[in-house]
Amino acid sequence: MKDKNKTSCKLSNHLLVFIFLCVGVLLSSCNEQARGFALPEGNVEAGKATYRRLACNECHSISGIEWIGGSDSLNIPLGGDVPAKKSYGNLVTSVINPTHKIARSYEQKGTNETGLSKMKNYNEVMTVQELVDLVTFLQTEYKISIPPTHYHPYY
Repeated sequence: MKDKNKTSCKLSNHLLVFIFLCVGVLLSSCNEQARGFALPEGNVEAGKATYRRLACNECHSISGIEWIGGSDSLNIPLGGDVPAKKSYGNLVTSVINPTHKIARSYEQKGTNETGLSKMKNYNEVMTVQELVDLVTFLQTEYKISIPPTHYHPYY
């Protein structure tokens, strides 16, 4: 009987260690920015000015800034209520490599005949500081809103 209790105790100790390791790994990976990827802090007002100067509002609409696209122009909304915050890295990637991830709803109108994004390549036009400021501005425009669930509480 003693051997069975020792074995059971060892298993529960191993299980506890395993659980703590899993929790540690999960918590360490919950960083909003990607590891090894850090840009300097940006300025929200400078980012808003960059958004206007580069005429991002010809194709994108954002609350508080007039959309200047034509009636046949692509109008991709930015900001607003979203179920999860857009990470800094995701927003940087969307600006410097817009073809990386295109929403299904914009695949036809937002891409050219080869499937690449119609968004102009701003890598040659924008400074790193302008990119940082623009992304900082865009991040402030997203608000997390958790969708309601229809689950009943368990008692």
